[in-house]
Amino acid sequence: MGRMISVAVFGAVGIAILVSLGVWQLQRLGWKEGILAEIEARIADAPVALPEVPDAEADRYLPVAVSGRIGAEALRVLVSQRGIGAGYRLISVLETEGGRRVLLDRGVLPVADDLPAPPEGMVAVLGNLHWPEERDGFTPDNDVAGNIWFARDVGVMAAHLGTEPVLVIARALDPAEAGVTPLPVTSEGIPNDHLNYAVTWFLLALVWLGMTVFLLWRIRQRPD
Repeated sequence: MGRMISVAVFGAVGIAILVSLGVWQLQRLGWKEGILAEIEARIADAPVALPEVPDAEADRYLPVAVSGRIGAEALRVLVSQRGIGAGYRLISVLETEGGRRVLLDRGVLPVADDLPAPPEGMVAVLGNLHWPEERDGFTPDNDVAGNIWFARDVGVMAAHLGTEPVLVIARALDPAEAGVTPLPVTSEGIPNDHLNYAVTWFLLALVWLGMTVFLLWRIRQRPD
């Protein structure tokens, strides 16, 4: 009898811990969905002029409207689009009417296409400021000589092209650029796996319950 009580207590404690972890992940899911909704609202907000001194945290996703000339050089950043395949993001210099030099993510180009010449003259850009965090321990080093980059390292790209460490990701260009499709900022790339984690914890709790019941049954079947 004492062994059955010990097993039952141990099982109940384990189930309680696993269920509490699942509930915690559901709470985190609600929090994350609220954050994503705020980001989406900020992305779609009315555009403003380019800040004098943009801040990587306070101005992340800030919608901006800026005009300038696009430089001839373009850095190619490898990107994969779901349902489309591989392409290159084109990162160029945008020299504003006021003489500032910032980075411009013009959009994506199919990998098989040659680099197009940028639009001539002044271009009006509607986009969002962003400082992507795309590099991790598995990201290859950029092939600068071959002009194949594997992450939008804003500081590194800015040093390479001689610009401010500021990246404007275009939503639309006027005039539009033939052959280059804008790939604007969205919240899709922000991970939100809390529901999967919650389901995992609840399933583990169910397995723990099954194991506890089975063990209690085995103990009960043994002769005294």
